[in-house]
Amino acid sequence: MILSRRIRATDAPPIPAARAWAARYDGRAGPALDLTQAVPGYPPPPALLAKLAEAAGSAASAGYGPIAGDAALREALAADASAFYRAAIPASAVAITAGCNLAFAMAMQVLAAEGEAVLVPTPWYFNHHMALTMQGVRTIPVPTRPEDGFVPDPARIAALLAEHKPRAVVLVTPNNPTGAIYPEAVIEQVAAACRTHGALLVLDETYRDFLPEDRIPPHRLFMDADWGEGLLHLYSFSKAYCVPGHRVGAVIAGPAVMTELEKAFDTFQICPPRPPQAALAWAIPTLAEWRDGNRALMAARAAFFRQAVSQLPGWRLDAIGTYFAFLRLPESAPDAMRAAEILAAEQGLMTLPGPFFGPGQDRHLRLAFANAEEPVLAQVPARLGAFT
Repeated sequence: MILSRRIRATDAPPIPAARAWAARYDGRAGPALDLTQAVPGYPPPPALLAKLAEAAGSAASAGYGPIAGDAALREALAADASAFYRAAIPASAVAITAGCNLAFAMAMQVLAAEGEAVLVPTPWYFNHHMALTMQGVRTIPVPTRPEDGFVPDPARIAALLAEHKPRAVVLVTPNNPTGAIYPEAVIEQVAAACRTHGALLVLDETYRDFLPEDRIPPHRLFMDADWGEGLLHLYSFSKAYCVPGHRVGAVIAGPAVMTELEKAFDTFQICPPRPPQAALAWAIPTLAEWRDGNRALMAARAAFFRQAVSQLPGWRLDAIGTYFAFLRLPESAPDAMRAAEILAAEQGLMTLPGPFFGPGQDRHLRLAFANAEEPVLAQVPARLGAFT
């Protein structure tokens, strides 16, 4: 059987691979703990669940909708983003997508052709690299260092822009997998370098609703009247509203890019799912206080997790932020792939090893601590103790 060369070159999905190791776990250390996936560890509020059920049972939601999303949700997100970034963002600049992963893949269809390049800091979000590989686009890694908090160096990005002439630079902040929050100056310097070298900045802010209050707004890019000429922004409703299964994301882009994106929307999604759009249009203005509570809850879990693992001998918490911790293995431990397999198969602790997030990550594990309540997180140090 002859299958696509580009698909065969794409990495296998990491989370099923990591969970397969746990299939061998015999329960000796207690119940299995799954910290592989960035999924909210609690449900949406009852009022949102009721709105979702109501919309799903509506005849109006059963038909096709506009390819760029229903007007009510586009307008609600535009208003919310305008307030968040303290800039006027029109609804015409907003498109709703069937999840943020698809938003990224469709954006790459517009920005880069086969054989062209995109710069992505490492460690990177594995689905971004997978999407680029599927499309035959070269991923140029931009290494970051624990000593710098895994924040990319704008000067290094500028040099790689000059060398490789990529079509885009991708930044994810707050970051997946490290949790790092990029400083405003870094984001704006990278944006300026992109403009100088004719590349677009693709800024994925899936986790922006979990930023500390003193980091809002995280940048001033939307305050520039010409922001649409150099910026494509990605957003996800999954984490902020605890609805990952409903697959709703968003793109904010300038008119020239949006015109071309509509071709991808019509081809890949026809329209985003209708019922969650109706429910989320209600939720954005109504659940602002509930979202603030989510931010506080995740900050508390991060603080608890930091305290829990900080006293483990040999381990080093190189980064922690919204949803994720990036842990460096003790010197005596095997490399990350083998260590993650041992932890899953023998300790029932499922993590993702660093190599899933790009080159140079052989000594790190990602733990999605946001998935679990504090009593569960309290069990993690004992499981990690297998290597101390």
